[in-house]
Amino acid sequence: MPFIDTPTLSVAYEVGGPPDGAPVLLLHGWPDDVRTYDHVVPVLHAAGFRTIAPYLRGFGETSFLSTDTMRSGEIVAMAQDAIDLVDALKLEKFAVIGHDWGARIVYALSLVIPQRLARMVTMSVGWQPGELPTPSLKQARAYWYQWFLATKRGRQIVESDRKAFARILWDRWSPCGWYDESDFERTSKSFENPDWPEITWHSYSVRWDEANKDQRYAVLDHLVATAQSISVPTIMIHGGSDAATLPESTEGKEKYFTGGYARHVIPDVGHFPTREAPEAVNKLIMDFLRA
Repeated sequence: MPFIDTPTLSVAYEVGGPPDGAPVLLLHGWPDDVRTYDHVVPVLHAAGFRTIAPYLRGFGETSFLSTDTMRSGEIVAMAQDAIDLVDALKLEKFAVIGHDWGARIVYALSLVIPQRLARMVTMSVGWQPGELPTPSLKQARAYWYQWFLATKRGRQIVESDRKAFARILWDRWSPCGWYDESDFERTSKSFENPDWPEITWHSYSVRWDEANKDQRYAVLDHLVATAQSISVPTIMIHGGSDAATLPESTEGKEKYFTGGYARHVIPDVGHFPTREAPEAVNKLIMDFLRA
């Protein structure tokens, strides 16, 4: 596995496809890792695209260069990580695909470096301007794990039994029986990263203003928080049976996208579309990237 140093991280990433192919950056979510794109990358490679799939901070073999760096789980921190990575790889223009946390990162990138994004695909998370609104009671119930992680007891659980915690979410977020045990075991190795618990609890705590932000990302945070629209051509893919981020939460967002936007809901699919319905997802992605 190749590694590349950025100002903050030693980033572990997977790369494949034709060396001269149009680059596509693949950003995974939580609790997940680059394996979520295992059924996507072969199709992209066959179509002539080059893929770059980094492990986010706190996942897999990606590590911080300094013990003094705050283990921030802010989305803008991970957006800066992505910018640092594509800078180090000298990618001037690229498409980007993101799921869950990865989708939130993609939205941030589209607001900070829109001129460098050819197209973007997001999955399982929507976007609208401003700070995250207080969710409906139905969505708040689905977000129980986020409120739990904002507590001291929640932090203790994610530190002491991270794998069991992640499994509960895999079991609850999609229709029963959607994954093989071998898939979970392979991905859960990424959660053994020593920074995974702190990145996890901080990401959800700071999202709801229950933790301090890392001030090194203050300018980026302001840009993202004050943006009113996204100009990059976008498709958003959502599972119709997603029990984490409810499908109704991503309805009616097209008015915020000025460069073209389409939302696709796949029936009977939960929170992990690339794993649960790869053929449907691949068709949507390829039709969009080739358009």
